[in-house]
Amino acid sequence: MTSNLPAPVERTKANSVMVRMAERFGMDRVAFERTLMATVVPGGKATPEQVAAVLLVADQYHLNPLTKEIYAFPNRGGGIVPVVGVDGWIKLMNEHPAADGVELVENNDEKGALISVTATVHRKDRAHPIKVTEYFVECARGTDPWRTQPRRMLRHKALIQGLRVAFGFSGIYEPDEAERIVEAQQRERVIEASATTLSSLTDTLEAQAQVETEKEIQ
Repeated sequence: MTSNLPAPVERTKANSVMVRMAERFGMDRVAFERTLMATVVPGGKATPEQVAAVLLVADQYHLNPLTKEIYAFPNRGGGIVPVVGVDGWIKLMNEHPAADGVELVENNDEKGALISVTATVHRKDRAHPIKVTEYFVECARGTDPWRTQPRRMLRHKALIQGLRVAFGFSGIYEPDEAERIVEAQQRERVIEASATTLSSLTDTLEAQAQVETEKEIQ
């Protein structure tokens, strides 16, 4: 008996994001995957699942993982924190059909010290621009980039947050933001490990005390 049902779609190589992205960059799929596994996560220890997750985001936003327009930090539980560098954010803005330019203004105190940076993002389909101000006291960190290039770092911060608000870019993070997320997760791991150790020690001491009490009773 001949079936009139259509043949099932072959959901393997031809439809995978890995193949689509490899073809976009003119690379063999296997070589492309190996390259990403060695580069997409700092330290070169990405899992296939992490690479796939990065590619899904890269494909959504048309970013190039080979040139570090997008990469990732390992997330708690085996996931990822998708990271987009400043060049990637600028690319997202320039490729958005409604983009109509951005202005960055540094705001200083009476002594010339940097207070904040305001990003004014213009859209062709909005009557009023979107303004976002990022403050140095809230954003500065003790890292080398913030110590040596504080104005540049705060301009990047204001630009990226302005673009995020203006165009609704979600699910992606700028490098400084992603590092804060990873640091917070590491602190949580230390706290949990300390709590586990303390709980184990408490259980041990209680068991020893119980043994001593039973000896005294006997």
